[in-house]
Amino acid sequence: MFLMYDYSPDSMTDILFKDFPPVPTQAWEELILRDLKGADYNKKLLWKTPDGFSVRPYYREEDLKEIPHLDSLPGQKPYLRGTRKDNNWLIRQGFPLSEPLSQVNAKVLEALNRGLESVGFVLQPGQELTLQDMNTLLREVFLPAIEVSFENVSFKKPGTLHAFLEYVRATGIPAEQVRARFGFDPAGDAFFAGTMPNPEDFTVLANLVRTCSDYPQLRLVCIQGYKIQNRGVGVVQELAFSMAMGNEYLKKLTSAGLSPDMAARSIHFHMGIGTHYFLEMAKFRAARVFWNEISNAAIAVHATSGTWSQTAYDMYVNLLRGTTEAMSAALAGVDSMEVLPFDYAITKGSEQGYRLARNIQIILKEEAHFDRVTDPAAGSYYIENLTNSVLGESRKLYLDILQTGGFTDPVTCDRFRETVNSTRERRLQNLAQRRETLVGINQYPDSTGKAPAGLNLSGEEEWMRAATGFEKMRLRTEQATEIPSVFLLTFGNLTMCRARAQFSANFFGIAGFKVLDNNRFKTVEDGIQAAGKSGARIVVACSSDEEYEGAVPLIARSLDPGTILTVAGEPACKEALMDRGINHFISVRSDVLETLLGYQKELGL
Repeated sequence: MFLMYDYSPDSMTDILFKDFPPVPTQAWEELILRDLKGADYNKKLLWKTPDGFSVRPYYREEDLKEIPHLDSLPGQKPYLRGTRKDNNWLIRQGFPLSEPLSQVNAKVLEALNRGLESVGFVLQPGQELTLQDMNTLLREVFLPAIEVSFENVSFKKPGTLHAFLEYVRATGIPAEQVRARFGFDPAGDAFFAGTMPNPEDFTVLANLVRTCSDYPQLRLVCIQGYKIQNRGVGVVQELAFSMAMGNEYLKKLTSAGLSPDMAARSIHFHMGIGTHYFLEMAKFRAARVFWNEISNAAIAVHATSGTWSQTAYDMYVNLLRGTTEAMSAALAGVDSMEVLPFDYAITKGSEQGYRLARNIQIILKEEAHFDRVTDPAAGSYYIENLTNSVLGESRKLYLDILQTGGFTDPVTCDRFRETVNSTRERRLQNLAQRRETLVGINQYPDSTGKAPAGLNLSGEEEWMRAATGFEKMRLRTEQATEIPSVFLLTFGNLTMCRARAQFSANFFGIAGFKVLDNNRFKTVEDGIQAAGKSGARIVVACSSDEEYEGAVPLIARSLDPGTILTVAGEPACKEALMDRGINHFISVRSDVLETLLGYQKELGL
């Protein structure tokens, strides 16, 4: 005998939830307002993203009603769910061609045997490869099993492309099995160089695309969105920039005689991955829909973890950043991905760094099985709404770019460059004021850590890092004849003195100063005596606001004249203390970078 059960959604709802009537949104809102006790709802609960739009504290099923395409499937337009029915992205690693090609080939073969699936050859400035170079570089590489990419190439020197095609024909590989990417981007190269592309560039590029018309999986035009991301912009600006650049190429290539389908098929996107986990997922999902709206085609996306958040101090934290960035891109369904080595900011990547970076993706595939689930974010109230918000905000910026002339208009280009620069400066200011956190740099520093050998703080634009200003300050401390000591004079209210001592230790640790923490002194006088014996150049008073007014002037009178007395907090008596010549205060409102640089200057560092 067989028992038949009704597993329909309505039936399951009746079984599981008949005793739990749904709670309307209004009831939740009333409860939240009651718990806020008069506090501003928007300030307390709405998160304003780096791109300027707000995210609500919660979303419900009713918030999905106005979002289109939720019933679409993976592999179906508009590709919200993905361009493929699987999620088997390709693991890529870049190989700079700065050493003999035979040595590069040996590294490639080893990496392919260790799980690599996509090889990125990064040419040196002005370098062109010949057929002989291709024979050396691709020796014993079974090309149909992998994808290859040629980066830092110029369409004005197409010798590398012709050499590759000649190699493919000579080895007899069927055209449909050749999976290759070239990084030709005259418009993007001009934008980042502060110039404008020559109109004839697009005619030359279109002719190159025609040359490759028999190769359905060979894409020549690369939209370099990652360069925008590494300058500190948010997901909206990166996405709008990428789509506007893609639109320019569609227009120029079709004007040069290519069909819309051939033009779209020649374009691929190289985008960055930032640290905002859910926003990055939303960006890649939105990119698929956006590009389909523009081109009626499926997007091809390669993602690279960013350098903006990479740190040279406490650099092993970069392994964690690389992991979360890789997770967001993998779950969002990119086509291929490169995780940069944890030590990329120092050495451009050691052998160990590349191996661990590769293994991050292998673990996500082989152990976490991220490749076996397509678009796991589907139906998530939060991520679907984030995707819709990112898409909507990106469309606005995209249309603004187009309406002012697009990226072949010099005024539009200059204005967008200014937008990128102002966004970067705002984010750097947020880091200096700790409105944004960079673990190990402006919060939770390892104050005993030393600068790694080979640290490069030049800050080349393609690979900018947010930590550079803090790291230069840290390096200045290390290069001093003697590391300055900071004595924490703790007294009075136990809770407040310990809280402010911890805050102060974190604050001065950012500059690499030696912090001398103490248990609470029984009396202020005991603390003053211990401070004098310590020889510290900086003494920080750590107690409650109420105890500062009487104790701090006493401390100031008792310390050696050359000692810098600092008060932890912004007490109500601040003005009275300043009238007595006490001018150093640190608090959550302080510009950490500017304040610590001021201490360094005062100490003669």
